[in-house]
Amino acid sequence: MTRMFALLLATTMATAAPATAQAGQAAQTTPDYSVGPQYDTTHVYVPQQQYDAFMQSFVATFGGKLSPQGQFQVTPTPSKTKSQLALTPAGTVSGFGFLTPIPYPFGHERTGYLVSDMDAAVAAARKHGAVRLITTFPDPIGRDVVVQWPGGVNMQFYWHTSKPSYPALQTVPENRVYLTSDAASAFLKSWSGYAHAKVLDDRTRDGADIGEPGKTYRRVLLRSGYGDMHVIVSDGQVPWPYGHELTGYTVANLAQTLEKAKAAGVETLVAAHTAGDRQSAMVRFPGGYIAEIHAPVKP
Repeated sequence: MTRMFALLLATTMATAAPATAQAGQAAQTTPDYSVGPQYDTTHVYVPQQQYDAFMQSFVATFGGKLSPQGQFQVTPTPSKTKSQLALTPAGTVSGFGFLTPIPYPFGHERTGYLVSDMDAAVAAARKHGAVRLITTFPDPIGRDVVVQWPGGVNMQFYWHTSKPSYPALQTVPENRVYLTSDAASAFLKSWSGYAHAKVLDDRTRDGADIGEPGKTYRRVLLRSGYGDMHVIVSDGQVPWPYGHELTGYTVANLAQTLEKAKAAGVETLVAAHTAGDRQSAMVRFPGGYIAEIHAPVKP
């Protein structure tokens, strides 16, 4: 869906991290179709009456700017939505405020990823265990598809006829995926193989990270040309609002960021706290978008 704004800025390409041994032999059989983490956009659907408040609060919190707002049909079947990008140094959001009912499967995907070759990327994803929730469809400036990975992780791939150009990020956001051990191995094998991801696996992470102090959980960080993914493998018994966030944002100073957020009408749901190598908080933006924000803790 972010394809509606393909001509805004000059193209910046990012090189993906090499595949790891954990990805298995399949990772060696498909090329890397990623373009860069600045093209990893969280898809945020908010009520159209709160759309402007959400978009403005997001850039007020993280900096950056909004692309021009328009009303578009971004689905293959009839629909209309307000849509624009929030381009910030901490990550990009593709915001949607639908004026009509939302056709399935839209609204169920968490992110949009730019790929260098749509047909080849879809074939590679299917080879690594993804299934299409909707087959590839055209839009005025490119093509799109929505896929699902093991564990029910949905995402969109998009491709532009003319190469888009978004500014490089100062920090790479985390796509936060919650899974139990039932699905974790299959998902990790599929995504790390497809994305050629570098895998950092911590099996004794402090449960305070996810609202479960006194417990441990498995945190798997996957870093690739698609950006960072934070896979949280636990018993699934996490308290609200954990599990409702799609993305975690890295900032230099958490206290200052939360002050900016508060001034912009953002509610703090979980106060800043330290667990392991980060200080983090959970917030809710106007329109209901929940996000994790964190800053590294210096040793």
